[in-house]
Amino acid sequence: MSTTGPDTLPQAFFLPATPGQRFCLYHAPQGGSTKGRILYLHPFAEEMNASRRVVAQQCRALASNGFAVLQMDLMGCGESSHDFVDATWDAWLQDVQRALSWMDQQLPPATSGPLWLWGLRAGALLACATATQRLQEQPTEALHLLLWQPVASGRQQVQQFMRLHAAAQWLGGATTGEAPPLALAAGRAAQVAGYSLSPKLANGLESATLDLPDTSNGRVVWLELVNNSVASSVPGSPWHQRQTERWLAAGWRVQTQTVTATRFWQNVAETSLDKSLCQATLTAVTNADEARAGAP
Repeated sequence: MSTTGPDTLPQAFFLPATPGQRFCLYHAPQGGSTKGRILYLHPFAEEMNASRRVVAQQCRALASNGFAVLQMDLMGCGESSHDFVDATWDAWLQDVQRALSWMDQQLPPATSGPLWLWGLRAGALLACATATQRLQEQPTEALHLLLWQPVASGRQQVQQFMRLHAAAQWLGGATTGEAPPLALAAGRAAQVAGYSLSPKLANGLESATLDLPDTSNGRVVWLELVNNSVASSVPGSPWHQRQTERWLAAGWRVQTQTVTATRFWQNVAETSLDKSLCQATLTAVTNADEARAGAP
């Protein structure tokens, strides 16, 4: 299995939205028939920017192995229209539906293989919420999830984001103005690490979970990244086990794997995709029916 391919440039375009437009990158599958469709859902705030290079490399590797991959900058993020303060959780969910509609039109499900929702960090929350909605509309669709280092919940993501403000205070950074929790409680946008977080987005994100609907044909591939060479075959924390058990109880086939790789979303410095992460991803989506299923 090749982890690299010809340097084929993705197709960049703007997808109309209401309001504005959303920036997208489409990586066309190479090598003949399409093995599957993959929609990438990016992480929250600055983690998105820090992840761009690694994600782009993985997208190219997936395309070179026959997968069609679509990336979208959600409302208020990246090159898409509006400011971050304008974004809401519901607007982001609607953006994902727009991306899926585009993929359905360009890549008919009957001839383009299964659909994968690939979520990184908070993008995993979007993937789970989208899977729930999608399977309500198309209950027999072959839909799978590829989750890179998912956050435990939207509440945890918001709490981690708020800690950036406290960290800036400890480091002597500029933290003038209202404390973020007080601002949100009063219905005003919170200023954190250069981002204006609206109460609507914070409240919507806090309600997001990794729960999935009951199904009989869906897969969840969960890749957890560690920075050292001491890696077990599966994550072993109580939270990992409880989450996996919930998915299994809902009928999902679950593959969990720990991968030795850099936690690239934590650093904006130039980072390259670890071969171990790339290979684990390609193996999971290419050999989905052969991948190990079950709880840790």
